[in-house]
Amino acid sequence: MRVVAGKWRGRTLRAPRGLAVRPTSDRVREAVFGILGERVAGAKVLDLFAGTGAMAIEALSRGASDAVLVESSPRAAEVLKANIASVGAEAACLPMDYRKALRQLAVRGERFSLVFLDPPYGRGLLGRAAEDLARAGVLLPGAVVVAEGAARDPGETVPAGWVPATERRYGDTRVTFYEVSSGPESPA
Repeated sequence: MRVVAGKWRGRTLRAPRGLAVRPTSDRVREAVFGILGERVAGAKVLDLFAGTGAMAIEALSRGASDAVLVESSPRAAEVLKANIASVGAEAACLPMDYRKALRQLAVRGERFSLVFLDPPYGRGLLGRAAEDLARAGVLLPGAVVVAEGAARDPGETVPAGWVPATERRYGDTRVTFYEVSSGPESPA
């Protein structure tokens, strides 16, 4: 796995062995960032369920202003931190459950313009995580949420104010881009 484009193009990223971490492939990342285009430059990025950190690192490589990466698995978080260090990125890693991270970010008043939402497949977590994200009040008006799930899974219900802009399928992966049309909700 490697960084596809930008200032760290070609740099190798590691994935933890023996864990159920499913890194987004280089091909899918390249397609996602092709769709995002200029929206990445200057974006404040939140990568929930970050795994290897490839999505946020790719965004930083392409000009995002900063990133917060959330990963609950201690072993995966260690690899994630090593990947951040290996490219010299300035990014925060929160090694905790995504709900706890959302509460902390809300209390600190952090707001994001680009969010990668890629929970483990097959657990029905995507819709719940989207609702938690919307309620946390950490999304800027006009934010883009890139949700990744299994193509075979039924579509998830998403929060009010999330407008599906486009959807693509890549093998067994479905990627849906949502534009957040409303401002942040009150924190739960």
